[in-house]
Amino acid sequence: MKTTLCALGVALTLILNCYSETFKLWPEGEGGTGADGVTLTLHRAKTETKEVKTSAVIICPGGGYGMCVMSYEGNDVGKWFAQKGVSAFVLKYRVSPHRHPLPGNDVRKAISRIRTNASSYQIDPKKIGVMGFSAGGHLAATAGTQFSNELERPDFMILAYPVISMAKGVTHEGSKMNLLGKNAGKELLEKMSLENQVTAEVPPAFIFHTDQDRPVPAENSLRFVSSLRRAGVGCEFHLFREGGHGVGLGRHKGSKKWPDLLEDWLRRSGYTN
Repeated sequence: MKTTLCALGVALTLILNCYSETFKLWPEGEGGTGADGVTLTLHRAKTETKEVKTSAVIICPGGGYGMCVMSYEGNDVGKWFAQKGVSAFVLKYRVSPHRHPLPGNDVRKAISRIRTNASSYQIDPKKIGVMGFSAGGHLAATAGTQFSNELERPDFMILAYPVISMAKGVTHEGSKMNLLGKNAGKELLEKMSLENQVTAEVPPAFIFHTDQDRPVPAENSLRFVSSLRRAGVGCEFHLFREGGHGVGLGRHKGSKKWPDLLEDWLRRSGYTN
């Protein structure tokens, strides 16, 4: 009996591992300083047949551009997407001391690489989105507003309590410092205040924030939502009264319904069945 249980355990581990793998994003010698530490962790969508092409999302964990919170804002979320039939790639991007534009280069490279190789992942190349939490939300929104071609453009954005603006009193000062340094000029601050970068070409978005968020005030999302509306870009926005910052998938009961709301939005938008 003990031998049988061990064999079953090994088999289960192998099955689970086949759905998850980590690999380097940049080919050796490319990407610039620190690129060798940038990785994608793939959580493959659970589907009934390999012939089904799924949607995909690239997840940018938070961490103030000083670290990547790979657990509750990364791989935990990736597993959730996989269970919903969406392949998820958790991006471990460059953070301080690496600064702008390196994190943006990482997320744009991730989108273009996954789109280029979509068939090998059983992914629909027209259904590749980007998601981010906190500072990772700023990175995801950077991908959605600052792309140079169709390979780099995400098809949708999911922003969870995102940093958006670099404006004093609105931004998260730690993220701003880690991304842009001490002496960022007015032009760079304007460029990386993403509420100023929205055009009609920006993809549709699902955004949520909490009213009790103090590190990253809800004004960040509110400014971005207003810009999306002015540009005629589709947006669904939820502001929860309770929850604070860093709620992940449901770490506070006041905002734990957002995954259900997101799942509904993905289904209505044609990204899940």
